[in-house]
Amino acid sequence: MRRLKWVGKGRESSGSGVGGGAKGAGGPRTHCLPPPQSFSGPSTMQNCLWKCFLVAVSLILLSHFLQEKNAEHPKYSLSMEEKKVVLGQLDEKQSISEIKNLLKTFKDLQKTSPLLQHAEYRFLVGAPPQEKKLLTVGISSTQHPQGTRLLNTLQLLFQASSEPELECIVVLVCLSNSEPEWLSQVAANISDLFRAHMEAQRLLVVHSHLGGPPLPEDLDEAHPPSPCKGLHNQQKRDLALLMNLAANFSEYFLLLEDQVSLISKFISTVYWVLLAWKNLPWVILDFSNLTLSGKVFHTSDLPRLTSLFLLFQKDTPMHLLLSEFRLLLAQTMPIHFSSSILDQTHSELEDFCFPGKKKRVFGEPDNPTASIITDMLTISDNVPQYAYTLNKECYSTFNPMKGNHLTVILERPHKVIRIEVLTGSNKPRQYHLEQGQVELGFYTLEGFKGCARYTLLGPLVDGHLDQIVSYEDDSAEQLSCIRLLVLAPQESWLLIRQIKVWTNEYEEEKM
Repeated sequence: MRRLKWVGKGRESSGSGVGGGAKGAGGPRTHCLPPPQSFSGPSTMQNCLWKCFLVAVSLILLSHFLQEKNAEHPKYSLSMEEKKVVLGQLDEKQSISEIKNLLKTFKDLQKTSPLLQHAEYRFLVGAPPQEKKLLTVGISSTQHPQGTRLLNTLQLLFQASSEPELECIVVLVCLSNSEPEWLSQVAANISDLFRAHMEAQRLLVVHSHLGGPPLPEDLDEAHPPSPCKGLHNQQKRDLALLMNLAANFSEYFLLLEDQVSLISKFISTVYWVLLAWKNLPWVILDFSNLTLSGKVFHTSDLPRLTSLFLLFQKDTPMHLLLSEFRLLLAQTMPIHFSSSILDQTHSELEDFCFPGKKKRVFGEPDNPTASIITDMLTISDNVPQYAYTLNKECYSTFNPMKGNHLTVILERPHKVIRIEVLTGSNKPRQYHLEQGQVELGFYTLEGFKGCARYTLLGPLVDGHLDQIVSYEDDSAEQLSCIRLLVLAPQESWLLIRQIKVWTNEYEEEKM
């Protein structure tokens, strides 16, 4: 077994990727292009103070943290009035002092990464890839009381992927348990079962350890951590070690836990979404309903994220840190695809530590009453309303031009929770909108001519969009318009098969 001591942060991605933060330049590599697939499946007071504090930190850190990217973030910036409201919730003198101290600590940590300078990695299976890949599938694993599910997860992962898809990825597994016998057994099992993938340099297993002096909470014997606090601490350290190493292997990073199963061709699903979002700003793309698994990042953002993990040790839950990291890099709302690409079985401890976590189960769409307007060419009696009617009718047009739109204007504002747009014929797949996006509109104009303000929901992926609509906490703003916008001229027929809308009438059940 070889031993590597990894020093400092991972290097920035410099390929043709989307890039870090909320920037969008380049896109997924085409040499490993998979076959096209339409997207079918992506104490109370203390908590309140913590949330207010992190939001305020986010606003101040943002200006220092990404100065070189300020010109590229206009779509996600908060207004001065919103910033004043957030900061007004805190005690001004004390909070500003704490934030300045935190900012200095964070900037120093970002420069030197003192904790990650002591990170140690020992290669157990495989070797790093010789060329940069499109996607690193990162899995952090440790020994579970009920036995590890890692081998089953790896088996399902490789079975769900075709050979061209596998050429795009490297699977990185970080084992955090320090028991030599367990490490040797896991390494031997993986070598026996996945030798072909190991020899193809698409599977790498390492033992990771955060060396150096103990962290402060490790020395607090008078107040031993609760089970949940211990879980949060271990998760942050393990993921910091995983992401620190993964920052060098690919353009994008997909986070998985060691107890998941994936749908067939999930790599193609991720690929085509990355391609559609290549020129749009994003920080985290979420392909599942799970707390951690199924999230995709730019690898150029991973050094910043690992610094944040190690700065906020103690008992801060991981999902809160990921949410605040998204805000730090100026993505104000989650980008969450409705259909998940994976599933997961939770341990009893995880269920105990996340008691309020629920999974949305959507019923049938319930399109509210609306008017439909368009500036596309309408032929004969094929009216635009067909696109919004929940039946087999569809709206057809010819040679749509850049800037053309079809807009749904709701009779009254609604709290819409999910939107699906289908274009093109069903079988065979043709006549779909090649380049388009869906926008959300607010404040209806007089005469039902559209809305006064629009924000991006997302681009169509292979003529299809299916996303969850998120709102800021305690927001009273409701949706008034849904606009399908053509982004490039298309010399062919276009079928807008169906626009499906779900309002706030949905069922929830525990995961």
